[in-house]
Amino acid sequence: MWVKSYSKIYQNIKKEDVWRIWTDVNNWPKWDKEIEYCKMEGEFTQGTQFTLKPNGGPKIKIILSKVITNKQFTDYCKFFGATMYDDHQLEETPQGLQIKNIISVKGPLSFIWVKLVAKNVANSVPKQMDELVGLARLQQ
Repeated sequence: MWVKSYSKIYQNIKKEDVWRIWTDVNNWPKWDKEIEYCKMEGEFTQGTQFTLKPNGGPKIKIILSKVITNKQFTDYCKFFGATMYDDHQLEETPQGLQIKNIISVKGPLSFIWVKLVAKNVANSVPKQMDELVGLARLQQ
């Protein structure tokens, strides 16, 4: 299994503001510039599926596997021979709001998908996180 995590502490932002933007999946391209579009119908709850179209890539079906309001959500997508998980966490600390992202890939062909997809996704997380927080601050 391959795992890559990133976390950063932000001041002057509330977990509820970040959560509101996370759960507005259809508007993810406003803060994630790697996405052409996202389409979700239904509630942001465990088991809900949505379609994500990365820039220059094929549409991907994403499934929410864990949702804890204002705290954490995990989604995953399946590739041939591997599954990629993306875990998003919020934790209030004395220094500010810690946002953490953990990407993992499991399966017999994970080494291929790490090279083709997961490393690029992981490398874009710091910028996406800053953009997400910037948008949350504008909408406060």
